[in-house]
Amino acid sequence: MSERRRVIGREPRDPRGGRKPGTRGLRATAVTAGAEPFVRHHRRYDQWFERHRAAYLSELLSVRALLPWRGRGLEIGVGTGRFAGPLGVEFGIDPAADMLVHARARRVHVAGAVAEALPFADAVFDYALIVTTICFVDDAAAMLAEAHRVLRPRGELVIGFIDRTSDLGQHYFAHQAEDVFYREATFYSADEVQHLLRGTGFAGPVWAQTLFKPLDEIREIEAVRTGRGEGAFVVVKATRP
Repeated sequence: MSERRRVIGREPRDPRGGRKPGTRGLRATAVTAGAEPFVRHHRRYDQWFERHRAAYLSELLSVRALLPWRGRGLEIGVGTGRFAGPLGVEFGIDPAADMLVHARARRVHVAGAVAEALPFADAVFDYALIVTTICFVDDAAAMLAEAHRVLRPRGELVIGFIDRTSDLGQHYFAHQAEDVFYREATFYSADEVQHLLRGTGFAGPVWAQTLFKPLDEIREIEAVRTGRGEGAFVVVKATRP
């Protein structure tokens, strides 16, 4: 793990005071170098979705196209709840405590935790969602292994991310050092994410994509298409056997 982590105390629990979804008790929440900007600039991050509303709604609809409609869900790296809230994902974790304030306001039950060490027992969720988080974690394979662990058999994992090989992905990669959020990020191609899924025991990937124009030219909601290799924002659904 990165030496640049700092520890924040947080008790993972169901904020309703009801039955916990298999939580393991107290954990110390570590903030990675990649997550640190989201602690300092959480308001700026949340405002991005308003400045780029058409792009955000396009991403939201592409995730909705593959996300299960029923069952107990968890968003790993819930951030400010911009996806979990409107998509009805009940639980979310994130190491950035200030981000969780926004997510809680969007009616998500939140806990402070890192993606590589989820504070839940085995096989307690029907599906898990990861949106853009894959590029900010220290160990993407460890995050997917944890998602596999907390999912029930036949549970589904949905991942949304910017494809590094797309024009937008290449733009972010070229200007990475200049961007407060992406400075510590590791960008992935769709092929690399598929390899990670297979390596952590997931099967049967299904793909969707959106954002086919440059970000500053998107004024209306973009279509959601099947497959990958055209859109900048890619969504993949895989199953825990």
